[in-house]
Amino acid sequence: MLKSSIFNTTKRHTTMKTSFKKLLFCFLAICTTSISFAQDFQGKAVYLSKTTMDLDNFGRGDLSEEQKKRIADRMKSMFEKTYILTFNQAESTYKEEEKLEAPGGQSRGFGMMMSNFTGGTQYKNVKEQKVLQEQEFFGKQFLINDELEKLEWKLEGETKQIGQYLCMKATAIKKVDEMDFTRMRRRPPAEEKNEKSIDSTKTINPLDEVEVPKEVEVVAWYTPQIPVNQGPGEYWGLPGLILEINAGRTTILCSKIVINPADKEELKMPSKGKEVTRQEYNDIMKKKIEEMQEMYGGRRGQGGGMRIRH
Repeated sequence: MLKSSIFNTTKRHTTMKTSFKKLLFCFLAICTTSISFAQDFQGKAVYLSKTTMDLDNFGRGDLSEEQKKRIADRMKSMFEKTYILTFNQAESTYKEEEKLEAPGGQSRGFGMMMSNFTGGTQYKNVKEQKVLQEQEFFGKQFLINDELEKLEWKLEGETKQIGQYLCMKATAIKKVDEMDFTRMRRRPPAEEKNEKSIDSTKTINPLDEVEVPKEVEVVAWYTPQIPVNQGPGEYWGLPGLILEINAGRTTILCSKIVINPADKEELKMPSKGKEVTRQEYNDIMKKKIEEMQEMYGGRRGQGGGMRIRH
């Protein structure tokens, strides 16, 4: 009886020892795989970015439904774009998918003005918290070099499925760039001056007739199944790849992911253009808009000018 008890105790000890060795082996294997993953991993994600415009404020509400539809169709190519995010653990590039413009698709009016604000490749390094953005502005090339904005994400605990990935919800309040034309809106009537009291011969600044909200609530959905703190555009900083962003009237949704593609890309920092900070670039934009206002005439009643008015 004693011998049997000793035998069983020894057997349990041996089994526990074997299990511990297997557990240790698995842990080391996971660590080794993680190191390999960190060194060699690369992914590619395709995103559709869509921004809707509040056409009820265009023309002080005197546009017909047909006119609104024509404007919406004309602006669709500007506010619906496909982007490709190529990323590893520390770096990413985000650039618009190249497309051939349809015949007769040249922009006019507001669309022509918007076509002069062409964004190029954006490079992010989340380890160094650095962002570089190529930007063409009225034929001049700029390289915006700045620090990554760090959002204070709040993990909400909600989940949903996006494709084959289980995603978790996070929210944050984000400061809005003062020259973000996709968020510009006409000032509320209560903030406008009495039209009769304004000198009709005075040149007006178009930026005085619109406003940009100072901040916007951002809702993000990220997947821990792809453990990188990358995301589309300026969004990053969550414990998993961000697959969806909802911020104001803008939605960015991932439609395709390729992990470790056969042909990997070298993630290069953009280098074309005059190097400026984001604030310096915004100041250059504002100055140019004011110059154009003076050049084309922004006097009330003349019908011309570069009025950014909804």
